Formats: sequence, C-alpha cells, structure tokens
Amino acid sequence: MLKHLTAADFDQTIRNGAVVVDFFADWCGPCRMLAPVLESLAEENTDIAIYKVNVDEEPDLARRYGIMSIPTMLFFRDGQLIDKAVGAIGKPSIQSKLDALR
Repeated sequence: MLKHLTAADFDQTIRNGAVVVDFFADWCGPCRMLAPVLESLAEENTDIAIYKVNVDEEPDLARRYGIMSIPTMLFFRDGQLIDKAVGAIGKPSIQSKLDALR
C-alpha cells in the first residue's frame, strides 16, 4: 500500500530524490483503476518513491499544484517538478516517465 502524504510532510518528502505523487479521491473511478498499477510500479521501481495525496483531505495541496482533474501524477526530482500526467494513463506510459525521472 502506498503511503499517503499530508501538507505536514509533503515538502520534506519531495525534497530528496525521485518522487511521484498521485493526487486522487476515494470516489474517483479512474483513480481506483490506477491504484494497483501504481502499487505494481512502486514494487518494480524501488529507487523511486511513489506517494498518494487525497484531494478531499488535502485541498490546499491540490490548489497549490493546480490540480483540476484526478487522477493527476506529479513527478519530482529533488523537490523540482519535472513532469505531470493527467488521467488514468497506462503502465507503459508511467514507466516511461519514471525512467525519464531517474
């Protein structure tokens, strides 16, 4: 199970290394479809940390990053936003973004 981030630990967490943050909501069908894909990718790419942020519980974080639709994944390297993906994209597309993040 992927760890959930809150506003309290978000900045500290994205500061180090390659980090992916999935903005989601429990009621979102595409988000639920994406969840097992992200779990699998986290197991296969142990050098990249993958986290989740629930937009209903952390609306300020969603606003801060201009999250207008979910799921949205943000790709960070050492605290810098490198890439973004909106929608339930497929595993090969996400893996390609992970490879570029390294």
